[in-house]
Amino acid sequence: MRYSGLALALLGSALGSTAAQAQLSPAETRAVAVVDAEHARSIALLQTLVDQNSGTMNLAGVAKVGAMVRGELEPLGFQVRWKPMPQTKRAGHLIAVHPGKPGTKRLLLIGHLDTVFERDSPFQRFVRNGDSAQGPGAGDDKGGMVVMLSALRAMKAAGLLEGANIEIILTGDEEDAGDPVEIARADLIAAGKRADVALDFEGLSVVDGRDMGSIARRSSNSWTLTTTGKTGHSSLIFSDSYGDGAINEMARILAAFRKDLPEPNLTFNTGVVAGGATAALDTDGVRATATGKGNIIAATAVARGDFRTLSEDQTQRVRAKMTAIVARHAPGTSATISFESGYPAMPPTAGNRVLLDRLNRVNRDMRLPEMAALDPLKRGAGDIAFVAGDVDGLIGLGTASSGDHAPGETVDLGSIRRQAKRAAILMARLSREPAAR
Repeated sequence: MRYSGLALALLGSALGSTAAQAQLSPAETRAVAVVDAEHARSIALLQTLVDQNSGTMNLAGVAKVGAMVRGELEPLGFQVRWKPMPQTKRAGHLIAVHPGKPGTKRLLLIGHLDTVFERDSPFQRFVRNGDSAQGPGAGDDKGGMVVMLSALRAMKAAGLLEGANIEIILTGDEEDAGDPVEIARADLIAAGKRADVALDFEGLSVVDGRDMGSIARRSSNSWTLTTTGKTGHSSLIFSDSYGDGAINEMARILAAFRKDLPEPNLTFNTGVVAGGATAALDTDGVRATATGKGNIIAATAVARGDFRTLSEDQTQRVRAKMTAIVARHAPGTSATISFESGYPAMPPTAGNRVLLDRLNRVNRDMRLPEMAALDPLKRGAGDIAFVAGDVDGLIGLGTASSGDHAPGETVDLGSIRRQAKRAAILMARLSREPAAR
């Protein structure tokens, strides 16, 4: 890799400032310096990525971002391919492989190309304000991809990438996974089975000004509830002939969920509900319509919601509880519930804790504060959960940001530096270790 005169001057200055970090090897010290020297380049790349709209359903835009990242990875020695996903009605995934020394740990790096901001969103451009910047996906997850690329460039410049076995999966539909998910995530799942370590470059969690380590993510599961009752004049409600009606049965079930379901690490929610003489959800389950009168017993009601768990055992236990509550019908009514699995859980395993310990060793060597494990209630679902059953992993190697998924999403540009340094050193150290299997 070649540097301009200014970059070389910055590099020399950074090398001098980091010489006191005696716990870093000379190559690691050089990698840290390269991250600093290339900070302006990283910000420029982030702006380029952000200014290209890649809302999940903007298939061409997602593919263009993939091509931009491909242009960054191939000069680093990665074998890159684009995997189209027409069968899931999504753009596709970028898959890159860096073959390294046989018998050493295989690292899986995870990120995503898409954002929640589609082509019709008014929030479209990167706007810098000193050490922060606003833009669609500036943190989630274009900032994360920039951290990943900065770390890999630093490893390359410091001679730490050559022997590293690395596979990268950048999905094009993390914000709205394609269907069927078994096809949409097949490449990621297969990569997880090959890997010894998975590192997720979604956003860094910062709590009260302190960087946190993430070793767990909760699942995301959807449910749809339908109740029916015998319709008639409202004066007949609760009679032996007519019973409680569909809306009262819906209310009974939702109240029972609130009373009987709560347990640690579980959240559950009813997002949309409708009832009356007629009631229906649209095909996407995001809009409801209903008709009826106050003097007519409701014939039907529908509701849709979600619940989030920290393990597959908890998911199955909660589903069983919900099913049992629904089965206890009020007089004159019936009810059914169906479930859709979205993202699985990533439990906080012993192996994940060991990886956080390894990251904290890097923090100590860099004279950075150690990172405590984040409460999993503070993280949503994500792609790394699809490989969590096969490989130990860490989450949150991307940028610190705020307001994700909403206009005004803001990234902390300074976090690119410290996250790329952490990632470069962690990956370099892990990649030199013997493979676990």
